[in-house]
Amino acid sequence: MLAGLHRQRGSEMARQMMQKCKDCGYHSLSTTCPKCGGVSQAAAPIKWSPEDKRAHLRRKLDGVEDSGWAETLPTLASSEEE
Repeated sequence: MLAGLHRQRGSEMARQMMQKCKDCGYHSLSTTCPKCGGVSQAAAPIKWSPEDKRAHLRRKLDGVEDSGWAETLPTLASSEEE
């Protein structure tokens, strides 16, 4: 079943797609429980490690190493604008 899904990052990864119903505890890939119709939420938090062996690949994919990447980040409002 997962073979037909698009391979993307973040919440689209298979582990993060697994949902658990808040009401009955049923696991599925849907945000609506197919068993009772209740609301489902992510079954497990995204794993993170300080020794992330693929961090350089994610940075490359996100374009973090590009020269104009820093300008795309949102900025905080200055105290003068408040």
